[in-house]
Amino acid sequence: MPADLSRVTKKYSNGEVTIVWKPALCIHSQKCFNGLPGVFDPAKRPWVNSEGAETAQIIAQVKECPSTALSYYMNAEGEKEENEQGSSDIVVEAKQNGPLFVYGNVTVKKANGTIEKRTKVTAFCRCGNSNNKPFCDGTHNKTEFKD
Repeated sequence: MPADLSRVTKKYSNGEVTIVWKPALCIHSQKCFNGLPGVFDPAKRPWVNSEGAETAQIIAQVKECPSTALSYYMNAEGEKEENEQGSSDIVVEAKQNGPLFVYGNVTVKKANGTIEKRTKVTAFCRCGNSNNKPFCDGTHNKTEFKD
C-alpha cells in the first residue's frame, strides 16, 4: 500500500540548520536544485545534502520555494519552521502555465469531507491532472499545460 505523502516529512541537518521537506506540498518547480545543486539533487538519494553549501545559502534557497514544501529551522532555536512567505491577507496568484498559488492561511475542505489547514502558500491544481487534488503536484509540467 502506498504511503500517505501528506504525512511524510523529511529532515536534513548540517548541525546548524535543519532543512524540512514535505513531499506532498512539492510542485516540482525545480527552483531548489536549479538554484543550489550542491544541496538539492533529485538524482541522488537522499536528494538533500545539507553539507553542500553554507547555512546562509541554504536558507536563502529554501526561502525561494514557491510551495513551502521546503522550510528550515535553526537548530539552536528548536523546531520552529520558517519560510518568510505569506501574510495575514489572502493573495491569489495564477502562475502562467502552472498552479494557482494562494498566499496566507487557508482551510481546505476536500471532496471526501476531510479538512486540511494550510499556511503561507498553497498551490492548487489548474491543469486537472494532479494526483494530489485539489493540490498541485507538478503534473502540469509533464502534460505541458498551457493557460
